[in-house]
Amino acid sequence: MADKRDYYEVLGVGKSAGEDEIKKAYRKLARQYHPDVNKEADAEAKFKEVKEAYDVLSDGQKRARYDQYGHVDPNQGMGGGFGGQDFGGFGDIFDMFFGGGGGRRDPNAPQRGNDLQYTMTIEFKEAVFGKETDITIPRTESCDTCHGSGAKPGTHPETCTVCRGSGQEEVVQNTPFGRMVNRRACSNCGGSGKTIKDKCRTCQGSGKVRKQRKINVRIPAGVDDGAQLRMSGEGEGGLRGGPAGDLFIVIRVKSHDFFDREGNDIYCEVPLTFAQAALGDEIEIPTLREKVKLKIPAGTQTGTYFRLKGKGVPHLRGTGQGDQHVKVVVVTPTKLNDEQKDLLREFAALGGEQMDEHEQSFFDRVKRAFRGD
Repeated sequence: MADKRDYYEVLGVGKSAGEDEIKKAYRKLARQYHPDVNKEADAEAKFKEVKEAYDVLSDGQKRARYDQYGHVDPNQGMGGGFGGQDFGGFGDIFDMFFGGGGGRRDPNAPQRGNDLQYTMTIEFKEAVFGKETDITIPRTESCDTCHGSGAKPGTHPETCTVCRGSGQEEVVQNTPFGRMVNRRACSNCGGSGKTIKDKCRTCQGSGKVRKQRKINVRIPAGVDDGAQLRMSGEGEGGLRGGPAGDLFIVIRVKSHDFFDREGNDIYCEVPLTFAQAALGDEIEIPTLREKVKLKIPAGTQTGTYFRLKGKGVPHLRGTGQGDQHVKVVVVTPTKLNDEQKDLLREFAALGGEQMDEHEQSFFDRVKRAFRGD
């Protein structure tokens, strides 16, 4: 047994450690190496090693013999050290540490149905103002013929004769570490604790059927892309009288050709002519609801933002709504006739701007091109 590690070393405690310190160390390591939690290749072997060390050091008599003889106990022979213990199943230990107190879940208890997710794509303005629509979703529901029992009408499921209704069966294995008793779902009833002699013809004994269900959905005004709506009880049907799951609707909002959205505010961009920007003007601006007038002051520069208060998206929770922000962009004309060019030259000269020979020759070339020279 020279290859066996010292039990105190395995638990990481000293030889003078008390019962509480040993128990605390064991619980920590058992959590760390439990095969249901740790998926590393050597996790199960380490878990067994920790369990073996704890079984010895937590027992006063075994610990005293181990302190005196080590792994080779003359009272046990040379074969197995402190083997022969029933380690129990991993499931019992897991329940003790992670909830359940060692108890087993009743396989015949009501079970809540699964949640469902549905992605809905809507138009930009539908997200702004809200909408009401019907959707059709496939979901599993309790069989109307057998009312979810899975048995033919007039008959009832029977208690499984293998597991006697517990839904679990024990498998005993002899290993170098002792007897291992593993508990798993009953192979006869699949863990339900019940067997059905005469199955319902509608659901084939499952107690569930697949249906297309039409559901009315109300999308609130102001919903944004990526929002999630929860519809309680519209998910998969429960089992054995358990409640249905929920339906979660994920909203996807299409983009708009003119408007952009940031939170509850709306952004848009409108063009201005050079004359409008220089002299000022009153222009018409589209909003989410109607067209409004916007006064452009003389001398407005390209890139200037104007705010239309209260013309944005309604607040999803609460009152009021966001604003609309209008960015003006001065558009440079691309097609000028000779008269327009001359007027611009005159305008530039009046402003003290001088056109160099290169600029003049450019305009001359453009003028000749228009004349077809």
